[in-house]
Parts: sequence; C-alpha cells; structure tokens
Amino acid sequence: MTTEFHKPAESPGPTDSFSYMFAALRGEQAGREYFVAMCPLKLIPKIFLFDEGEIPPELRAQRTLNRARVPEMSQYLTENPTEYVFSAITASIDGDVTFTSINGDGLSRNVGQLVVPMTSRFIINDGQHRRAAIEEALKERPELGDETIAVVFFLDPRLERSQQMFADLNKHAVRPSKSLGILYDYRDPQSRLAKKLMSSVSVFNGLTETEKISISNRSIKLFTLSSIYQGTRALLNKPKNGAIAPREEKLATDFWAGVASHMPDWQLARERKVSAAELRRDYIHAHGIALHSLGLMGHGLVASEPARWRERLAALEGIDWRRANTKLWEGTAMIGGRVSKAHNNVLLTTGILKRALKVPLTPEEKRLRANLVKATR
Repeated sequence: MTTEFHKPAESPGPTDSFSYMFAALRGEQAGREYFVAMCPLKLIPKIFLFDEGEIPPELRAQRTLNRARVPEMSQYLTENPTEYVFSAITASIDGDVTFTSINGDGLSRNVGQLVVPMTSRFIINDGQHRRAAIEEALKERPELGDETIAVVFFLDPRLERSQQMFADLNKHAVRPSKSLGILYDYRDPQSRLAKKLMSSVSVFNGLTETEKISISNRSIKLFTLSSIYQGTRALLNKPKNGAIAPREEKLATDFWAGVASHMPDWQLARERKVSAAELRRDYIHAHGIALHSLGLMGHGLVASEPARWRERLAALEGIDWRRANTKLWEGTAMIGGRVSKAHNNVLLTTGILKRALKVPLTPEEKRLRANLVKATR
C-alpha cells in the first residue's frame, strides 16, 4: 500500500481508472493501518458479494447467511427512512489500496481519500445481514442509494486473517437482554404498551426488573419487563411489532389489574410484607412462566366470556401455586423440581389455569395434557 499527500476528489464512487474512491479516516490497530470510509448504500451490494458459493468455505469469514433475518431488517429500513440506524460494516480488503491525505501535518494527515481498485477482493467480517437487507431495501426505495453507511476496511493481503478477525470481532459481543431491548424500543407498539403497563398496573410498579431477563435472589423485583411483554402479547394474540388499538391497551391494563387483585402474594410483595425472593423460592406465580401462561389463558377467557371474564378471574385464588405441590406442577411448570419455560411447559401450565377457570383448551393443549396423563399412569 502506498500513501500520497494530495487534495482528494470530493465525491465517492467509481473513477475512470476503475477504482472506488471514498472519503475516509485512517487509524492504526495492532501496528496495522485500517480505514473508516463513508460508502453510499447503492455501492454496498456491488462491492460486497455474498461469501456463499463465490468463496471457498475455508476462506469464508462469516457464518452462513440466515435469510430469514433479511426481510425483517429490510422492512425496518424501508419503513423508517428518516429514523433507521445501521451500524458500520467491517470488511477485509485484498488489493493495492491507496490513501491520499488532505494534509501531511498533524491530525489532518489521517483525513483524506481512500482509493480501492475494483479488482480488489472484499470479504465482510461483520455485517453481511445488513448488506443483504440494504440490497433488498434499495429495490423498494432506490432513493436511499445516495445515503451512506460507515465501512471499516482492514487490509488483509490474500485474505489470510479474515476468519480470525471474524472470531475476534464476535468473541466479546454481548446481546442486550430482552428486557433492556424492550425498555429502549420506542418504535415497537408492544414494547411501548409493556412499559405503560409497568407504570399503570400497581402491582408491576416498583416490582419490575427492566434490564435483565432473570432476577437474582437478592433482588426486590418480582417480574421482568420481558415477561410482561410476553404475557401481554399472548393475551392480545399479537404478531411481532403488531399495532395496539386503544381498546386493546385498555383490555391489557384491566386484565393485569384484575389478575393482580386475585393474587394476594403479589400484593404482599408490593407492600414489602414478604420478600420477592421468598415468593420465587416457594411459588410458581413468581416466575415468568406464570405471566406467559396467564396471558394465554386470558386470551381464551376473554374470547369465551367477553362479558364475564373479570368475575371469572376470582377462580385464580383457588389455585395452589406452591412449588411443593408437585402433583400439580411437576411435569407441567417444573421439570425435576426446576421451573421450566419451554414451550410445552408453558402450554401445560396454561392448561392448568384454563381448567381452573373453565376455559376451553386448544387442540394442542388437549394433546399435551393427554400425553402427560398417559405418562404419569
């Protein structure tokens, strides 16, 4: 690679010498130069080809593309053209790259123009799903093509370091918890509703963990925001990101307030007369599976008894929620004495609640119940 000191061209794009030119910043990591360039979205599909099929497996620097993720990401981009946020793509370059600085002195020597021959080979180390989503979004909204995304280019002759770079980039990556993702998501109507319920339903107020999906033994919290979200989504039978009508918001508020009025232990926790840790230790209703199952039961209850569902909730007081009641909860909400949130366990627990409130079971709930009875004979 060579470095020259000349004033760069003003706009990025293919040049007459068959090169790409980008406004860029130069940096250094581990003794090697790298560059942060502003790349127009319309160039992303052209310069970054898919690894799959075009590059041998031993040279690929990414996991296999999960195509199921692409439509959702593309839709996010096309539906939020004035609000979307895409983080930088990280890529390796094998080619004779030239960086031209705007000035040879001080910090400005690291500001300039990056010239990349079109014959160079590129591999994405991080961001192939963003690349695929951009390609799909441009088909629907070509006007987005002149907007830019940051691309971090690492020089990698013969692309020998690309796989190790992928491993290093992902080694310490930690996804935010589901509760924290809901807390910070103001676009998803269901996230907004879950946060409203956290404040408007008295038993949730002050007892909801907003950052984690599990609660430590010393915590005074009884619920997680993700459990409220999941339970409410089940109650309203909503697809992901589905809109919430005012009547549905009222139903959710009234339902959870009604459930709480028939859960004396929840009230004791709110009044600090019993610790949340004690309830988690001794009762099923202090775990996320309870909110999820209550939401599923609630959906069936409201559908079957639209005028009387509130008074029917009183039957919740007759349920023995103690974990020590293994005859009721082992094999349903618990496996080997431990609470399980697996899909079948949620449905089996929902079945217990529905039978207590005389709500019709779904075919799948009936099948699971029959299998459980057969297995315990």
